[in-house]
Amino acid sequence: MIISVSRRTDIPAFYSDWFMSRVEKGFCLVVNPYNRRQVSRVSLRAEDVDAFVFWSKNPRPMLSYLDRLMRSGYFFYFQFTLNDYPRQIEPYVPSLAERVETFKNLAHEIGAERVIWRYDPIVITRITDCRYHLERFRNMAKRLSGYTRRVMISLVDLYRKTDRRLSQLEKDGIWIDRHHRDRPETMALLTQCKSIAEGCGLEIFSCAEQMDLSPIGINPGACIDTVLMRKWGLSVGMKKDPGQRAACNCAVSRDIGMTDSCLHGCRYCYATRDHQLAQKKHAQHDVESLML
Repeated sequence: MIISVSRRTDIPAFYSDWFMSRVEKGFCLVVNPYNRRQVSRVSLRAEDVDAFVFWSKNPRPMLSYLDRLMRSGYFFYFQFTLNDYPRQIEPYVPSLAERVETFKNLAHEIGAERVIWRYDPIVITRITDCRYHLERFRNMAKRLSGYTRRVMISLVDLYRKTDRRLSQLEKDGIWIDRHHRDRPETMALLTQCKSIAEGCGLEIFSCAEQMDLSPIGINPGACIDTVLMRKWGLSVGMKKDPGQRAACNCAVSRDIGMTDSCLHGCRYCYATRDHQLAQKKHAQHDVESLML
């Protein structure tokens, strides 16, 4: 079984102590985000876990636990989201310099191939146009060269929560391009990103992207990637996760996170309705709880 830690919140950044407590206990409980009355038990015993896939913008709090996980027989890798947005869009993430340092430290600990860079999502606005993204992507690709082997990209999907949160920017005069996939400038940006990535020694893949980017050499990827895991010697199933979007190529996994509990406050987030709600849940969090 592959455990996703987590698409719904940033467990490494905010709940790493809870996660390690549950690993030591051998299981956790998970609430179905679509039916709060449905609670399931998920084994976290080493013999039941094929791999942990960590998703994070700031996994620094997890660094001190990595050796313990490896000595206990767990395999894992990280999907590390590293953008360079202004505070209007990513208000509460650590500084870029701090996050790049964490990225490099993580790569030193577990190997560059197991730290996957996510430049995701790409949000086109008045203050983050295609030129902005090109400059930031080039800068970060150079800084991360040698510390990762792969980058995942995608354009923002305007889910209801996402659109509502991004719309708040328009009150401050920051328009949102809701037709970014129709712009030739967008395809030009992604074409240049591919060239930059390859020049820095990175494979580039798209993540659940609606657009067909194969004509410019960007193929669909998977974040829960069993092809990659098999290259690492893991015996894992290849079944596509039916619970994800049609364009998502991820394999089946169990997510142990909870929505509305991430404190990064990113305007494009699809898993958090309101930052104050997330703060309230975090304040009520009990590290010894059976569920997040």
